[in-house]
Amino acid sequence: MSEHNETGIADLRREYIRGGLRRKDLTKEPIELFELWLKQACEAKLLDPTAMCIATVDEHGQPHQRIVLLKHFDARSLVFYTNLGSRKAKHLTQNNRISLHFPWYQLERQVSFLGKAERLSPTEVVKYFHSRPRDSQIAAWVSQQSSRISTRGILEGKFLELKQKFQSGEVPLPSFWGGFKVEFDSVEFWQGGAYRLHDRFLYQREGEEWHIDRLAP
Repeated sequence: MSEHNETGIADLRREYIRGGLRRKDLTKEPIELFELWLKQACEAKLLDPTAMCIATVDEHGQPHQRIVLLKHFDARSLVFYTNLGSRKAKHLTQNNRISLHFPWYQLERQVSFLGKAERLSPTEVVKYFHSRPRDSQIAAWVSQQSSRISTRGILEGKFLELKQKFQSGEVPLPSFWGGFKVEFDSVEFWQGGAYRLHDRFLYQREGEEWHIDRLAP
C-alpha cells in the first residue's frame, strides 16, 4: 500500500458545521421533508440535485450501484427511467427490492429510500419519452445498455444513422425503454453534526402511518 494511501487519505477529514436536524424540524410525511431538502439543494445550485445512487442485487446476491436521475415523486413513490435490457432492470425483474440514495454532501445531508420497484405502464413511459430532447430520444435507440462494445465509434455511428432515419416526424418509443416506480416504505434523513454527532431520523411505514425514530450516528 502506498504512503499516500496510508497517511494522506486516512488524515482527510472536516467538521460538519451547517447545523442540525431536530425532531421539531420533522414533517408528518417524509416526502414533505424530502421535497423541502430537494428545493434547498436546487436553490444552492448543487450539480445534479436530482441524481441518486440506486442499488440492486443480482442473482448471486452481489449488490450493484449506479447513478440515475429522479424524474418524478409523490407521497408514495419515486420514478426513474432506463433501458429495460439494462443490468438494473434485469435485477429488478428477479428481485424488486431497491435502495435509492441522495448524496447532498455539499449541504452535509443524505436521504435514503428503501422500497419495491414496479414497471411503469406504456402510457406513462411514452408521455415522458416525448418530453425529452429529440437527441436524447434518438440516443435511447442507440445503446443496448450494459452490453459489451469494442469502440465508442460504434455508438456514434449508430447515433448519426438513426438521426438521419428519424430526421422527420416523431421519434417512436423503443420497445426496450421504460421506467420504474419505487414505492418506498423506509426513509432516512441524515444531517451532519459537529464532533461527528450527526443527526439521523428514520421514517418507517406502519400501515397508513409513519413511525419516526432517531438513530445514533
